[in-house]
Amino acid sequence: MKWFMRIVIVLVVFYGSFSYATIYMGGGIWVIVLPLIAESCLVSIFLSEARGFKLQPMAYVGGLLGTILGLVIGSLLGYVLLKLEGGIFLFILLNTLFAYLGYTIGVPWGKQIGELPAFKQKFRGEPCNQKLLDTSVIIDGRLPDICEAGFITDTLVVPQFILNELQHIADSSDNLKRARGRRGLDVLNRLQKSPHVSVEITDKDYPKIKEVDSKLIALGKDIEADILTNDFNLNKVAQIQGITVLNINQLANAVKPIVLPGESINVIITKQGKEKGQGVAYLDDGTMVVVEQGENLVNESLDVVVTSILQTPAGRMIFAAPKDSES
Repeated sequence: MKWFMRIVIVLVVFYGSFSYATIYMGGGIWVIVLPLIAESCLVSIFLSEARGFKLQPMAYVGGLLGTILGLVIGSLLGYVLLKLEGGIFLFILLNTLFAYLGYTIGVPWGKQIGELPAFKQKFRGEPCNQKLLDTSVIIDGRLPDICEAGFITDTLVVPQFILNELQHIADSSDNLKRARGRRGLDVLNRLQKSPHVSVEITDKDYPKIKEVDSKLIALGKDIEADILTNDFNLNKVAQIQGITVLNINQLANAVKPIVLPGESINVIITKQGKEKGQGVAYLDDGTMVVVEQGENLVNESLDVVVTSILQTPAGRMIFAAPKDSES
């Protein structure tokens, strides 16, 4: 749609400027100069507009309103040109340029309106589920796996000042910092390709605020978004200011195994294992416990010592041995 409009605009501008130069400017060099000037102005508009954005319903509404407003302004300014000889061509050119300018301004304006939390909640009935990412959680590297597992399905917002900080780390002369920065950029690239989450880059900045963490908190307040971080200090400061903080380290601690190697637990052997000499028991949450020397202890309760834990995509398995056999 956007490229079709651009092609139509280019053809209209070229025809209008070429016709005006031929009929009313005596032709000659003007049939080259005038279209060249007109098309150059148009290309400059295209380049200034081509910053890239993902259209959403309100972006189209903003583009339509901007186009209409551009036509109105172009018509008012071009009305006096109609009285001139050949003014109809200048009138068309002026309206075309103002219409496209209105479209160019209206689309990002509509997109910004559509992203306002109040608009999402009140008019579209959508909850505000944006998550702001800070540098530490991007470099950490675990976020893409968490998103792919389905625990986070919201819109991830990355401020431009966070990207700048990440780029600065990636360009560091220190090998360790440079590797961490590049890993962070790779993580962002992976998140952008993930079908489970949407990643948005925001240019909103706070020039009067120098610290990146303070900027992140201010942005979180403005767009009513939660903050994803591994930074302990940012976590505490944001919570004091009433912002919800999701800490990946806290999540990791919450899903740690309930037992560790060397700990003792009491189990009831329910059946024989696949391997000779093994018995199988289950914890209350369904975790399988493979007990060495438990083959002949079916339906008996005994204390065992955890020897190892195997974590697989299908779940967790615990290997143990009878406590009285511990050497």
